[in-house]
Amino acid sequence: MTAKKILIVDDDKDICDLLKFHLDGQYEVFISNNGEDAVKKFKTVEPDLALLDIILAGIDGWQVCRDVRRFSDVPIIMITSKNETFDKVLGLELGADDYIVKPFDTKEVLARIKAILRRTSNKNAEIEKKDTHIVEFENLVVNMVRYELRVNGVVVDCPPKELELLFYLASNPNKVYTRDQLLDEVWGFEYYGDSRTIDVHIKRLREKLDGISDKWLLKTVWGVGYKFESDEK
Repeated sequence: MTAKKILIVDDDKDICDLLKFHLDGQYEVFISNNGEDAVKKFKTVEPDLALLDIILAGIDGWQVCRDVRRFSDVPIIMITSKNETFDKVLGLELGADDYIVKPFDTKEVLARIKAILRRTSNKNAEIEKKDTHIVEFENLVVNMVRYELRVNGVVVDCPPKELELLFYLASNPNKVYTRDQLLDEVWGFEYYGDSRTIDVHIKRLREKLDGISDKWLLKTVWGVGYKFESDEK
């Protein structure tokens, strides 16, 4: 089996060397030390997962994540010294899959990489087995083959995790899920984040879907969680 490719993006060469030392042998490792080069390597290397620092020479990690999400849904783990809640929420809003604060334990980094790659592989296998991976409601189409969201027939940019969350809820209309259940189903039970992740993604989805139909909505069930409420199914 071909080794998975990991891209490390950090301007601290000591950290790059440390991570490479622990990843070599299990993965094929690539390194980038600045933002512009990182975006190029995302395109040329096509990594299976990236470890992305925020503070970089040239364009920062936030912009790298924005740029990459325009053409790739590769899992991204942000590794940074920024540990404020705002920074974590922003990273998730931009499409990062996980967030690790420096200084970090290399064992934890390895565990999170394995968890995300395992979840990604499992989800791909599940999608292939399903008879359908497209859900349609009035003025809404969620296509998990193309990883595409269409609103009123127009393709709308949507980060992978937002799309997966919407697809899961819309595939099970009128069923209520707690935040922890959604973390388990969409992010995987190994996810190390907290339930605010769900709130952030629901907020962003509502901004994209506001007012497009009166036959369905993403509804908050106070004290419990969320559901995709629909009169159609």
